[in-house]
Amino acid sequence: MTARPISETIASLMPRAKAELTELVAFQSVADPAQFPRSECEAAADWVADALRVEDFQDVALLDTPDGTRSVYGFLPGPAGAPTVLLYAHYDVQPPLDESAWLSPPFELTERDGRWFGRGAADCKGGFIMHLLALRALKAHGGVPVSVKVIAEGSEEQGTGGLERYAEAHPELLTADTIVIGDTGNFRVGLPTVTATLRGMTMLRVTLDTLEGNLHSGQFGGAAPDALAAMIQLLASLRAEDGTTTVDGLATDADWDGLRYPEADFRKDAKVLDGVGLIGTGTVADRIWARPAVTVIGIDCPPVVGATPSLQASARAQISLRVPPGQDAAAATELLTTHLKAHAPWGARVSVEQVGQGQPFRADTSSPAYTSMAQAMEAAYPGEKMQTSGMGGSIPLCNTLAALYPEAEILLIGLSEPEAQIHAVNESVSPEELERLSLAEALFLRNYAESKRI
Repeated sequence: MTARPISETIASLMPRAKAELTELVAFQSVADPAQFPRSECEAAADWVADALRVEDFQDVALLDTPDGTRSVYGFLPGPAGAPTVLLYAHYDVQPPLDESAWLSPPFELTERDGRWFGRGAADCKGGFIMHLLALRALKAHGGVPVSVKVIAEGSEEQGTGGLERYAEAHPELLTADTIVIGDTGNFRVGLPTVTATLRGMTMLRVTLDTLEGNLHSGQFGGAAPDALAAMIQLLASLRAEDGTTTVDGLATDADWDGLRYPEADFRKDAKVLDGVGLIGTGTVADRIWARPAVTVIGIDCPPVVGATPSLQASARAQISLRVPPGQDAAAATELLTTHLKAHAPWGARVSVEQVGQGQPFRADTSSPAYTSMAQAMEAAYPGEKMQTSGMGGSIPLCNTLAALYPEAEILLIGLSEPEAQIHAVNESVSPEELERLSLAEALFLRNYAESKRI
């Protein structure tokens, strides 16, 4: 046991944290075997399991989940009678997109301008390292005062529900008094934030067929229905002229009551080009935290290079719909499916395939665990009070855990502040945020254990 402040202990552990994050980022753990070898995810899972064993976790297991991926579980027993806290992160990552647009290789952690760049550095391999840092610091200061379960998911970014289905089939595994989801982030660097709401998500693939095969555009163009043109018209029906999402029957007028997000700050965070306007109506917070948002995230069409003067017989697109708290993701899926079938032009044949879905989430920020976290964050960020915000992204597991363990308190923190550019090229993590949030988590576990003894 050391007499120095726990903050100094965490600072001394940062070089080791960087080395470990470098190793973990090196795995190309995109949970889609069509893009990257499955062995990359398996190797990352093995690395996480080994890291837990080094920290004396018991019952470390690689869980084969129904979607074909692996989640990693471990249990660290605490003092007799201590509460149990579940710490969550995921080791799978988004694909790197255009690797040529990265200023450094996406799977090589690279320090630049005071940040560490690499795919998964913030979302969410850094979250796993955050948990390790907090636990190591507590061990150096008298021991971890709670029992800890860690679960590291292997397919969160794909939205295929493997861990959710596994938890439902094994409800005893993840039982806990409090759950810390390390997969969100501060509103901005240096402002400690817990996330109060998450939008849910549904993902659909729509295919339009109009012809038996491609045709010469000169010979048949102007009368023969072009599937790609039909797809463009169909996708345009999902937005109003001002960019507001327009899915038939889906409410888009809810308001956000909480932390404000000034438009100037949002434009800077989103890197909106000068002269380009924002889309939608209402405040920025309304649009990104309280209302649905549709995005075309992929479309199959001939590339410009090598394109021929042909009418396309078939076209396919992938559509993401973010669903705010207060709306049901399954109902939104039905509305979106019905809209797509109703708005396809020229009698084009439509088929719709669902490829992912997760419900929105709202946390109870009045729970005792939030008091412990607020105290911890105030100590880790001197002069700052803990803020609560929404998050436009989705973590489908949250609703599964809330349903399985209705008495458990769920807190959402993490490293994905705006500068992190998660899901984009040049993703990065702030080492200062990693250090401060690791300290906040360690202090939270200490505060929470003390609150349960009172």
